[in-house]
Amino acid sequence: MSEFSHMDEKGRARMVDVGGKGVTGRRAVARSRVFMRADTFEKVSKNRSRKGNVLETARIAGIMAAKQTHLLIPMCHPIQIRHVQIDFYPDAESGSFRIEAAAEAEDRTGVEMEAMTAASVAALTIYDMCKSHDREMVISDVCLLEKSGGKSGHYVRNPDLQDPGA
Repeated sequence: MSEFSHMDEKGRARMVDVGGKGVTGRRAVARSRVFMRADTFEKVSKNRSRKGNVLETARIAGIMAAKQTHLLIPMCHPIQIRHVQIDFYPDAESGSFRIEAAAEAEDRTGVEMEAMTAASVAALTIYDMCKSHDREMVISDVCLLEKSGGKSGHYVRNPDLQDPGA
């Protein structure tokens, strides 16, 4: 059998059967970053975008995306999400916003993909709302920071890992 759970012994894609797994509390936290010019950062930080409140729109988009992850990622199961939280951490020095998305569920499979989708779509929404002003923005550092629940237990990203592009 393949070491990848979404591949069978012949290398064909498959959806993992979670029927035998127990329902447990699951939580995951993911991160993304959006880098932009200083003038764009100031407009977003001070809520001076012509398109409206960029961060609140990105928050809503990320929450909505987490709830639709199974429609975007082919092998993801639809799960009963009970909570999604998205927080923004501005860094004026680098001209970036760090986005952290947390997702929680009581289910048979984890919420890592939901948290990562939320962080990614929130970043994409910031880009979309600001692209008329700044097409040089960069989205980076999408990664899982932490997950808990399920058979594999608790995971916390090693803080010493160098992020690509950092």
